[in-house]
Amino acid sequence: MPSTLHSTERSPVATTPEAVIEVRGVHKVYAGNITALQNIDLDFNRGEMTSLLGPSGCGKTTLLKIIAGLLKPTKGDVAVNGRPVAGPGPERAFVFQDFALMPWASVLRNAAFGLELQGVGKSEREDRARHYVNEVGLSGFEDKYPHELSGGMRQRVGLARALAVDADVLLMDEPFSAVDEQTRRKFQEDLIRLREIEKKTFILVTHSIEEAVYLSDRIVLLSPRPGRLNKIVTPEIDRSGDPDLIRRNPEYLDLIDDIWSGLRAYVE
Repeated sequence: MPSTLHSTERSPVATTPEAVIEVRGVHKVYAGNITALQNIDLDFNRGEMTSLLGPSGCGKTTLLKIIAGLLKPTKGDVAVNGRPVAGPGPERAFVFQDFALMPWASVLRNAAFGLELQGVGKSEREDRARHYVNEVGLSGFEDKYPHELSGGMRQRVGLARALAVDADVLLMDEPFSAVDEQTRRKFQEDLIRLREIEKKTFILVTHSIEEAVYLSDRIVLLSPRPGRLNKIVTPEIDRSGDPDLIRRNPEYLDLIDDIWSGLRAYVE
């Protein structure tokens, strides 16, 4: 089988002119003097998919929420497109782990909700929401309600809502954790397709090494609490190939094992 994957490692992180998000000296301390993050310096490049990976409690979701403007760092700064982050903004959309759908609203209304908050007129927001409901594979389900959908379908609604607001950056907090393995793999393949169409910058928090390797342009490995930059791994995958062949490629499997070997000491 021809090789589809290479990887490189580089020291944490250097500024590049492509950076859409710049994290500088971010430090987060919670009540009780619990340090979640320590001196994070990191860039996220336009159009790339970056995964945040590390042991439980290493601050992955904390960092994601700081970038989203949902949490304030104790020290340090975050800038998006050169502008300091002081709170949530329209250039960033968040896909929550628990779907965060309105149970009384239809799929279409849920997908359009971010646009409704922005004051977009009903006809325009429904047209845009309908487009993205179709893009995530839910055409025909526009009038259904969350309780009528599977977990994977509810997460697709959350993704459609994030895409509909046309944010530059999509922040995803373990978006596949509540679905079965078959649905998870299909969702991963769909996300790769959507990336190619939408040309967005994606940041994904995941506990799955396999998922990070399969999806990511870069994998940011964080150390145990307090979370610090440990290593940046750059898988180089030809994702135009058969997904099953990629997942069986020895180099792909070796990279997963290499990352696991580096993390093993933190979970023993």
